[in-house]
Amino acid sequence: MVCIPRLESHWPSPWMGAIRTLAVYIAMTFLRRVVMLCRSSKFGRYPEARWATCAFGTIQASIALLVLLLLVHPSRAFAANPDLETVLTGSRQRIEKLDYRATGRLTRVEGNGKRTSEKFVAKAHWFPDGLRLLCEISGPGSEKTSLLLHMSVSGHVTIEAVLPGEKAARVLPFERWNDPLVGTDFSYEDMVESQFFWKNQELLAPEKYGARDCFVLKSMSGSQDRTYYDSVTSWIDRGILYPVHVVKKLRGIGQQKEFIYYGLRQLGGVWSATQVEAKLQGKPGSSILVIEGGSGKANLGRKDFDISQSSAQAEKVK
Repeated sequence: MVCIPRLESHWPSPWMGAIRTLAVYIAMTFLRRVVMLCRSSKFGRYPEARWATCAFGTIQASIALLVLLLLVHPSRAFAANPDLETVLTGSRQRIEKLDYRATGRLTRVEGNGKRTSEKFVAKAHWFPDGLRLLCEISGPGSEKTSLLLHMSVSGHVTIEAVLPGEKAARVLPFERWNDPLVGTDFSYEDMVESQFFWKNQELLAPEKYGARDCFVLKSMSGSQDRTYYDSVTSWIDRGILYPVHVVKKLRGIGQQKEFIYYGLRQLGGVWSATQVEAKLQGKPGSSILVIEGGSGKANLGRKDFDISQSSAQAEKVK
């Protein structure tokens, strides 16, 4: 598969300026050395040989300086790829515009066709310090799972939860992030798209997914990213810059999880999916998140994301 050189950041212009400055410096240094050699009276008996030696030495030193810069910042030494910038900017801006309420259901479909459904209610808003997403999942009984996810502007994620049988919210330890969410193929971490904010991004060769022409973006996690995924590859529709297919690779074991997005629509100027299906490699069946209603412009504020208040209201209802 042909790929574009990897970029750690989609804003490399300062480094490109440094590269251009270095190139001019190398050229001017070489020319100045040549002029000095030509004017020198110390060429001796074999001026051609000495000129060649000195010129070659100048070239060697200049190339060594350039190579050193490339080794220190290899990814920034290439010009920014406009498609990569388009995909990352579009994906991040889509998330930074979120302000919605949604209702629906979360269903686990077993390999034999048996279905188990839970009620799903969620709301999300992007604040100056990042995204907040509050969701509640409840079954036919009284058990309820409440989650508050916060993703900072740099992609750092924290999760608070009120799990069945608990009355107070607590920080969900990282060791639990990959646990199945109410028995489905979605994990707690899957509720946010933090991969678009990771530093290591690579644009692969474009592909079709079904009838859609797609950019193929591979997002790779680093040591600074709190995630259970080693990489996330997204097939993103070129026209609307929304993912239609995503494959996540788990760290260490290499197991893959596939997500398929259906019923894409635009609400309030923002694209979303009405249905997302998750499939875990090697596990029969799948899980489906269906959005049945809601608002794309909910005008939410900080007070709407108090998980303690949300759980208290749930206790009153019971």
